[in-house]
Amino acid sequence: MRFFLTIAALFGMTLASVSVSSVAWAENGTGGNLVPGTSGLNLPSLSLSFAGNGQQKPADTVAVLRIIMMLTVLSLAPAILIMMTSFTRIVVVLSFLKQALGTQQMPPNQLIVGLALFLSFFVMAPTWKNISTNALEPYMNEKIDQKTALAKAEGPIREFMFSQTREKDLELFLSLSKEAKPKNREEVPTYVLIPSFVISELKTAFQIGFMLYLPFLVLDMVVASVLMAMGMMMLPPVVISLPFKLLLFVLVDGWELVCGSLVRSFG
Repeated sequence: MRFFLTIAALFGMTLASVSVSSVAWAENGTGGNLVPGTSGLNLPSLSLSFAGNGQQKPADTVAVLRIIMMLTVLSLAPAILIMMTSFTRIVVVLSFLKQALGTQQMPPNQLIVGLALFLSFFVMAPTWKNISTNALEPYMNEKIDQKTALAKAEGPIREFMFSQTREKDLELFLSLSKEAKPKNREEVPTYVLIPSFVISELKTAFQIGFMLYLPFLVLDMVVASVLMAMGMMMLPPVVISLPFKLLLFVLVDGWELVCGSLVRSFG
């Protein structure tokens, strides 16, 4: 999760004018007895506002806005994970594999998403390590400012997306954006690069999914032909082909082949 921590830390690690006050136990005015009907424990009060005593500086308001922006970025972290990493390709391919096997609810969707998530961590580990070394750690040690840290964090992510983006898709969104033709990669806006990367990942995932479907489709056709030849047209072919699909997948060590091919596809 270093990537998300990097984004959050770079967008705002400045303290706002936040006042926190707490009272340990509530007491009434006549003695140390608890107030009837209460537990006697007051939760801390948190106040976050733009109001001041007339001496509030503009920098205080900027600090509050930075915290709000940081919270917004954290709420968008799942979208960042899906759109700017290898997660899209991996989860789509694994979903195709599940449908090709025809196992209905096995493996569960939660397991598919979890496997795709950890495979994404594995694929993106060098990129996140680069961000942590060159952007997050220097910023936390106050060696670089926020603007420089953002630029250094954006570089490795853009480099990864460029390596997986087709030129045709990039040209499409450049033409749609009405931007001048960039001379190099550094001039390509990030808001143009991200959708180009996403549709390139979807195309690659569908190509891999089609290749996964072929052996299982052939097996379904063979089983259906045999059942028709035997006159067993009322028996669903899926019932017979499913055990053979699972046997074939296990014999060829399917999970190792699929996961290994997915990781190597980002090389």
